[in-house]
Amino acid sequence: MKTRILMVCLGNICRSPLAEGILKSKVDPQKVFVDSAGTSNYHVDDCPDPRSISIAKEYDLDITSQRGRQFSVKDFDDFDRIYVMDMSNYHDVLKLARNEEDRKKVDLILNELFPGENVEVPDPYHGGADGFKKVYEMLNEACEVISKKYN
Repeated sequence: MKTRILMVCLGNICRSPLAEGILKSKVDPQKVFVDSAGTSNYHVDDCPDPRSISIAKEYDLDITSQRGRQFSVKDFDDFDRIYVMDMSNYHDVLKLARNEEDRKKVDLILNELFPGENVEVPDPYHGGADGFKKVYEMLNEACEVISKKYN
């Protein structure tokens, strides 16, 4: 049975599409399904931010086919693990949790690198390209750890 992993940020155009693309590049698609979503509905059906596309391309990843979608309660049924980028997303996702089983699926992605420290992936949206590079590096490290758990 495939492990199903969801990456979540605010708009689903910057951090979570990068995390989705990075993790997909590190896992066996026969064993792991990866998707992404946003807690807001600002960018439903939008392509990832051009800066996310650009930094992904620098590392030979193509995320241009991804489209933004909003996180929903159904995602608790459809996914085994839900990785969020920051505390705001964490709280927004937990507000939709129906029970303890749902809550146990949710964690900050950087807790894979810094267990229990609740380190956040900064939102690079209002910054320059350098912020996207830093976010890529953080997510790449975390996805490396995640890939070893599920491959």
